Amino acid sequence: MTPNRDISNVKVIGTGHTRFGRTTQTLEDLIADAAQEALTDAGIDGAGVDAIFLGHFNAALVPDAFAAPLVSTAAPGLRNAPAVRCENACASGMAAVQAGVDAIRAGRARVVLVVGAEKMTHRTTQEVTVSLSGAGYQNDASEAGLSFPGVFALAARAYAERYGDPLPAMARIASKNHINAMSNPLAQMHKPLSVEHCASISDTNPEVAPPLRLSDCSLISDGAAAVVLSAERPSISETCIQFRALEQVNDTLPLASRDFPAFEGPTAAIRRAYDAAGITVGDLNFAEVHDCFTIAELLLYESLGLAPAGQGHRVLEDGTVFRDGALPVNVSGGLKAKGHPVGATGVSMLVTAARQLSGRAGEMQLSNPQLGLILNMGGAGVANYAAVVEAA
Repeated sequence: MTPNRDISNVKVIGTGHTRFGRTTQTLEDLIADAAQEALTDAGIDGAGVDAIFLGHFNAALVPDAFAAPLVSTAAPGLRNAPAVRCENACASGMAAVQAGVDAIRAGRARVVLVVGAEKMTHRTTQEVTVSLSGAGYQNDASEAGLSFPGVFALAARAYAERYGDPLPAMARIASKNHINAMSNPLAQMHKPLSVEHCASISDTNPEVAPPLRLSDCSLISDGAAAVVLSAERPSISETCIQFRALEQVNDTLPLASRDFPAFEGPTAAIRRAYDAAGITVGDLNFAEVHDCFTIAELLLYESLGLAPAGQGHRVLEDGTVFRDGALPVNVSGGLKAKGHPVGATGVSMLVTAARQLSGRAGEMQLSNPQLGLILNMGGAGVANYAAVVEAA
């Protein structure tokens, strides 16, 4: 039996988003700020919410291991709404969005609050690195204990062996995303970086996992983002976009069993989303993609169909993926400069897209965008969520 994947009746009617970065706020504070803003934007109170889903990766980083109930206290009226935590590594945010969409389509809820949140900066870099490595493969001697910078360093080396050195393109990606973040008041890093800086190895840009430099790596961040989903558009809401497609494709572990530079999982998710939405890459006006490392964004250019395998550098050279190009990628600054509070990332991408499509993106606003794509990835291309969204 072919599943019914039509989700065009599910709308985003409210958004909330904290500043990403280092904060003294608790996880509960971050959740409350994002949730309250989303509810206010939707023009509803907590009593109007039928279900809650929280995207949150690693409760071991905070004392609040039982995190879902924290959303229930975020606003008056939420107390009795069922709340569930969703975890799928760095794609925990879009996992929560998908759960909310499915609840509406199944008729179990009319209005759903989805929050993504993570509190990370109170831990040392080593502690966060060890925690995140739990999303890797620990049952193979060649990969056990390998950090994610180490994992994506393997991808960069494999890409270089097959297609040629990706480092110049990676430096351009880092610089582009830092420049984009300058227009995003919610981004963690408001510091433009030149291509020359990102291409060099120095005291301020050391190698982290050769050949990855510090400028190739996303940030350790605190933050939260939230959306209100509904099958109906309330007249008071200024935000309203709808889904054309939402697809999940999982790939396998260990990495040794896969062709890593082919990025088969993300590519399949994107192609399924195109098919479900009835579009091609040429129909898109922007994309927010999972640039946990700059090599990932380069691979995703090829997954999007912007360039053949090994030729992703071309869309940097011809300007396609820059803000004024044919398909701007990561106008928000991406994980690289906006920040990467893991559980919040996928929801943040959806908030960014919703604000673009409803003309409320401030200094980041593009000219009349109608169709956007989101790619949120968990692990090294393992849990992949691709969404196509449009103005309603």
